Amino acid sequence: MQHTRDKDAILQLTNKILPKLAERIHANLSAVTPLFEDYKLEKVTDTWTKDPHADDDTEISIENGNVQQVGLKLRLEGFNRAGADAFDLNKNLIFKLELYDYSVGSGTGNSWLEKPYLENWSDSEVDEIAVNWVEELIEEITQRVAGIGE
Repeated sequence: MQHTRDKDAILQLTNKILPKLAERIHANLSAVTPLFEDYKLEKVTDTWTKDPHADDDTEISIENGNVQQVGLKLRLEGFNRAGADAFDLNKNLIFKLELYDYSVGSGTGNSWLEKPYLENWSDSEVDEIAVNWVEELIEEITQRVAGIGE
């Protein structure tokens, strides 16, 4: 039987999977973070987006099991290198929570992984998502430094 999105499924993602991913992303960013004056990586929960199938009166919360998105938010502030304009950069890793499964991506219409709720992640899956996300981040930094996409 498939597990549906509920409090337990969302808590597993926010308490077990997101910390593992944050740890791996943090390690993969060791070459990038010194380029910036400040760096923050935090868990985020979308408590604004209503479930289209939910009762309008139900509060959106992990407790109610009706959150649509969780993820990680990175904020890099104060890129400061000679010859390049200073800039800040924000990047999200989004878990889009459907009824029976969820997808993981950077929120730009891509999805790197889809999984049913309560299925464990392998170390290689954690690595793959962290690498994909950091590669995308490095590409964005490279474009900004080169003056593309401002």
